[in-house]
Amino acid sequence: MKFNVSKDVLLKRTQIVQNAINPKSTLPILSNILIEAKDNNIVFVATNLDLGIISTESIKPQLTGSVTIPAKKFFDIIKELPDTDIMVSVKKNNLIHMECQQCVFKIMGLPKDEFPQIPEFKDKDGLAIEQKTLKKMLDMTSFAMSHDETRYTLNGILFIIKPSYLRLVATDGRRLAMAERKMQFPKNQERKFIVPAKAINELSKLLTGDGEVKIFFTDNQVLFDVGATKMAARLIDGEFPPYEQVIPKEVKEKMSVSREKMLAAARRVALFTNAESLAIKMDLSRDKLIMSKSTPYLGEAREELGVEYKGKELSIGFNPDYLIDVLKNVDQETVQFELTDAEKAGAMRIGDEYVYVVLPMQVG
Repeated sequence: MKFNVSKDVLLKRTQIVQNAINPKSTLPILSNILIEAKDNNIVFVATNLDLGIISTESIKPQLTGSVTIPAKKFFDIIKELPDTDIMVSVKKNNLIHMECQQCVFKIMGLPKDEFPQIPEFKDKDGLAIEQKTLKKMLDMTSFAMSHDETRYTLNGILFIIKPSYLRLVATDGRRLAMAERKMQFPKNQERKFIVPAKAINELSKLLTGDGEVKIFFTDNQVLFDVGATKMAARLIDGEFPPYEQVIPKEVKEKMSVSREKMLAAARRVALFTNAESLAIKMDLSRDKLIMSKSTPYLGEAREELGVEYKGKELSIGFNPDYLIDVLKNVDQETVQFELTDAEKAGAMRIGDEYVYVVLPMQVG
């Protein structure tokens, strides 16, 4: 194998795929990147067995072939090389040469034979979605995923594909985010599956263009095709909880508030929370919201906001992070909160496309 490539391209492709590698893996081959030179492409592949990323660069190699190379060392070397073209070649016994200007590096690789195969999705019908649409839906839900390994079915996002819409749902048991977009899909492509958090985070990084992302499925795998880069992930096996039951019915009295002002106030008041006292207090009355926090031996913060509200007076506590997460990921100038009781969940809705539900906390 032999090919010539610019440092920028080599750095970009290596950086994309190496995110699939688990640094704690005990199998040496899983710490490697597979590089294949074939036809008119150089293909970079990495996997941790649950997640695989394939990224392709259109370069005609001088010699075809393949090798796997230690990812971290390879990446560290590329970063330190001068900004010029790099000649990569494989010699006898999988010895990899990297040459540019007066620099020569030699790294021991491993043969391709030991590298796990990424599942293929040949002859499968894919669904096409605008990258920007899916990216926005992920941004509006992914922060609500659970990171509690004992509740593994919540450690990801539930995808629901129906003939007329795509819905994403995430919850950690204390809050729930659901985003929906009207779309047209073939009836035989109805699906419901849970994509794990690691795959969601990597997918979000890949969705940077204006084009489409295609989604392909098997019974226990999903593939996201973003053109030059493809990501395959093993799905979470299990039943997502009946999330519809925790979404409260819409109420008439809503609090309308500037998103930016409430976000800034929540961030400021949250400065006085600590591990023993997380909740901030919200006192709501006619056209007025007071956000406050008092912590013994630390101090207190209080901020008043003008809002539109005609309902009953109410005091309620929330984890400010749960407010900040949603407020920084929606893009409406004005948001509406539904708050009915200090013991009942609050909700924020954006038309029929989004609902966010958050449980209150006791204010000490």
